[in-house]
Amino acid sequence: MIYPLYGMQSSVIMTNPQANTVPSELEAQMDVMISHYPISKRSASLPLLHLWQNHFGYVDESGVEWIARKLELQPINILELVTFYPWFRQHAAGKTQIRVCRTLACAMAGSAELKTSFCKALKIAAPDEEGGHGAEVEVTTDGKYSVEFVECLASCGSAPVCLIDDDLHENVTEQNITEILDQYKK
Repeated sequence: MIYPLYGMQSSVIMTNPQANTVPSELEAQMDVMISHYPISKRSASLPLLHLWQNHFGYVDESGVEWIARKLELQPINILELVTFYPWFRQHAAGKTQIRVCRTLACAMAGSAELKTSFCKALKIAAPDEEGGHGAEVEVTTDGKYSVEFVECLASCGSAPVCLIDDDLHENVTEQNITEILDQYKK
């Protein structure tokens, strides 16, 4: 399928576009945010994307289009931000998000094996490729956990590290993964 606004191909069929359920409170927050940028609405792009993702969990195609219309921009102006910044996601993640650092210090300390071990412990089929920017997140079938690579978590001296929700875990080994995951069982 080709989306005419992007000129890109996509295999995603949107069954429940996020833009169909934008609450008035979220739109009001966005209007306030836009008012902080009187010279150029475009400057509010990143704050609006953060608000959107904080509300919905990710930014789907309808979100890109909705924000673009709100800021009187072309959808590509928003899509380029979503695809450039690794913190934005285009697919739903698990309720508990596990982000494994993959930059040099962590890679040298075994972050690829660490990610594979998290996937194995959570019974997620880890992809053969390392995944990269824009890669889909591996999510458990019940939607409780997701595992993904991210760029630097700024703790190179205690590699490998991972961020689970907002908690940084340092010097993570295959042996302490179960202990770490037990802290997040709900």
